[in-house]
Amino acid sequence: MKVEIWSDVMCPFCYIGKHNFEQALEKLPFKDEVEVEWKSFQLDPTLDPSETKTTTEYFKEKKGFPDAQAQQMIGQVAQMGAMSGIDFNFEKALITNTFSSHKLIHLAKKYNKASEAEEALFEVHFLEGKNVGDLEVLVSIAGKLGIDQEEAQQVLSSNQFDNEVNQDITDAKNNGISGVPFFILNGKYAVSGAQPVEAFAEALQQTYKETVVPFKDISNGGASCDTDSCSI
Repeated sequence: MKVEIWSDVMCPFCYIGKHNFEQALEKLPFKDEVEVEWKSFQLDPTLDPSETKTTTEYFKEKKGFPDAQAQQMIGQVAQMGAMSGIDFNFEKALITNTFSSHKLIHLAKKYNKASEAEEALFEVHFLEGKNVGDLEVLVSIAGKLGIDQEEAQQVLSSNQFDNEVNQDITDAKNNGISGVPFFILNGKYAVSGAQPVEAFAEALQQTYKETVVPFKDISNGGASCDTDSCSI
């Protein structure tokens, strides 16, 4: 059974969704039969990779949110994160272009460490406040994952995996995916947003029992981010 997950490193709901999905999967007797494939998605590919913004600055400048609204939304997301065991540090988080971080995930996929790369990138971005578009930061993450740092440096300094990242984004468009996180379960069902652990468990169990047919959305929509904004 295969689960494809479209995600962006700077999406807080993707981090929450990852934790909830993994908690659900861990409880299931067929967990070792589930193959998870991480797919790239960029919420804002127009961002300059050489620049960073704070979360509040980004919401105000790019989304047009007044300061009070931005702070309210950040507070709500932080509460959701706490319920999933994530201690978001939005005051330190730096918003930037995430294309290079997706290249690192594809490199990690080569060594069957894509999930570990996703987790490391979320931690660096949301907890440590480091720049996930910075080459040195990404190479350091690769090293901590046991990936050769010279290879990581070479990949991130070239166009290697550019096509793979772009293909994931194209696949998202072809599947009608406009927000993340987005999960396609065995090509049959779709689950959108940061669903509760129980909802993921139910969807996984239902999918496991059935054969592969064109997917349909079996969720009621959860907290997610799209190219315009985040919604709860």
